[in-house]
Amino acid sequence: MPDREIRMLNFEIRAEENQEHGTHLVGMAIVYGQVIQYGWRREVIDAGAVDSKTDLKDVRFLIGHNTSMVPLARSRNNNANSTMQLKPVENGLEIRVDLDTENNQDARTLYSAVKRGDITGMSFMFTVDKSIWEEEDSDNPLRRIAHIDKVFDVSAGAF
Repeated sequence: MPDREIRMLNFEIRAEENQEHGTHLVGMAIVYGQVIQYGWRREVIDAGAVDSKTDLKDVRFLIGHNTSMVPLARSRNNNANSTMQLKPVENGLEIRVDLDTENNQDARTLYSAVKRGDITGMSFMFTVDKSIWEEEDSDNPLRRIAHIDKVFDVSAGAF
């Protein structure tokens, strides 16, 4: 099994409220085409890295990848009853997280922090089954993530 990886980036996350979904978060959990400096290398997630072959069967929404906490939402087979919806789109992976702010203090706190702009980023835990290295002989090689095998969680984060 490939090693699990985590990427923390300032992807778009917004707090919204409406009749259909109540208090919820929306945004991009994965964004294609953005080259980032990651330690000794650069990295980019290629367009289409998340597709119908990517395992999105059971993805949790956490804060800071804290797997000991109760998930704030969960997508099971991305069905209509899931409290998190994942949607691969042209530029990445969109999400909508329906939060139970009435019964869950962590959900209330997170919703407030996103609404105020204190939390502006998301990250995700995943495994890669296809990557391509470019400029390997340079001091700053580029890793292209061509395909994501599985997404384990999406997390809101302060960084």
